[in-house]
Amino acid sequence: MEQDVYQFVKAFVSIIWEAFPFVVLGAIIAGILEEVVPQQAIAKIVPKNTLLAVCIGAVLGLVFPMCECGIVPVMRRLLRKGLPLGTCVAYMLAGPIINLIVISSTAVAFGPHGIGPQMVTLRVGLGFIVAVTTALIVQAQYRKYGNRLLTPLAMPVTDQHGALEAIEGTPIHPSVNRAGESRPLFQRIANISETALHDFVDIMVFLTLGACLAGALKVWGPTADDVQAMSEGYPALTILAMMLMAIAMCLCSEADAFVAASFTTMAPSAKVAFLVLGPMFDLKLLLMFTRVFRRRLIVTIVVTVFVQVFVYSMAVHYLLADWLKPAPLTGP
Repeated sequence: MEQDVYQFVKAFVSIIWEAFPFVVLGAIIAGILEEVVPQQAIAKIVPKNTLLAVCIGAVLGLVFPMCECGIVPVMRRLLRKGLPLGTCVAYMLAGPIINLIVISSTAVAFGPHGIGPQMVTLRVGLGFIVAVTTALIVQAQYRKYGNRLLTPLAMPVTDQHGALEAIEGTPIHPSVNRAGESRPLFQRIANISETALHDFVDIMVFLTLGACLAGALKVWGPTADDVQAMSEGYPALTILAMMLMAIAMCLCSEADAFVAASFTTMAPSAKVAFLVLGPMFDLKLLLMFTRVFRRRLIVTIVVTVFVQVFVYSMAVHYLLADWLKPAPLTGP
């Protein structure tokens, strides 16, 4: 029992420690966006074409690299600035995968196995497809339901929404109309700090709850050996098991490739599922989503992402098995 408690605390602390710097970074970037970027500037840079706007959102991680732990507050502030919901969702899902840091870590993790380029290609390619498809479905829902899909904290703030406080019962943050105004440097720093602290506290509450759930599943859930034993005879079950492990383990996208690579005898298709799903949806992200999205939108995102990752991973297993055959391990 004492050993189980120790393992739980170790897992909990490791998740918090791993996510903490990215949550801080995300909160700071969110504060800068809120203070410096005028709402009109966001609207001007987004293409009118929905597909093009969503595709741009999916590759924003190359410009603004963020771990999934810190991308939620940034995405929420972009929503409030008027960036289309589909574009924001594409960035939220693909950003933690399609950035140079994660691409490099994936290549390094699988390099000794001789399939580094293949795993990078599949992770980035499938991540892009899943993110864009999900974002297009979300954008279609937005046309029907509008801002009812969002919580008051994430609704775009415009002059027409001046009655939001009375309608929703949620006070509008004093910073919503101040971007672009001329203010002293120290006042700007104070405003950025205020917004960043607000977002940091808001997100950390749900990150902590998610870390508790993930720690419990790591200790009392199925072991990695159990999952690996399924790999040879039951590819569908193995892929599903790795997807569930990705949801439960709450790993950072910059480190999860090394965990996936450690399953040396497991089918590469299951590792692909693990690497694509984890940064898009896990326990901590599910709780963070509740601060931005209503239940209908959360269900849409989760189901769409989960089904796509499973289907694409099964296709990889049956169509690309020879391409993904690992080379003999190298190194010391």
